[in-house]
Amino acid sequence: MELVRVQDSDYKKTYELYMTFPENENGYINSVYGYNYEQFLEWIEKKRNWSMGRELPEGFVPDTTFVLVDTDKYVGVFNLRHCLNDALREGAGHIGYCISPKYRGKGYATKGLAMTLKKAREISIHEVYLSVNKDNPASLKVQLKNGAYIHHEDETHYYTRINAIKD
Repeated sequence: MELVRVQDSDYKKTYELYMTFPENENGYINSVYGYNYEQFLEWIEKKRNWSMGRELPEGFVPDTTFVLVDTDKYVGVFNLRHCLNDALREGAGHIGYCISPKYRGKGYATKGLAMTLKKAREISIHEVYLSVNKDNPASLKVQLKNGAYIHHEDETHYYTRINAIKD
């Protein structure tokens, strides 16, 4: 199993994976929902630039999107923000992820998050901020299995932290 940067992935398989995600589910916004393949390829080029901090839309921070690949199966995506602005620090945090519905409940999110935490360490993120909808206990469990603790909560979300310098 490996994490592959979206710009280094098999674009056709990655597109097919994204098309299995709803537009908005459990706090994960599928930013390419409804895109045709050509629009998806344009988005990949934007992601390439954004990962290097170039041509960022207002309010965005540099980020890298990874595809979780198990042998030949494209099972999920993990987005790692390289830094946080105030809105992200108080909201979504460093990492967002989604597993294709047909691969859920098989441990992929837990493994993928662990691998993404290693990527966070590689870019010197020591404390990872995450959030999870309160009506998504499976995702909270994934975060807790990876060493998260609940830092605080509001009416709709838990805000967790993970010490990324631990293995």
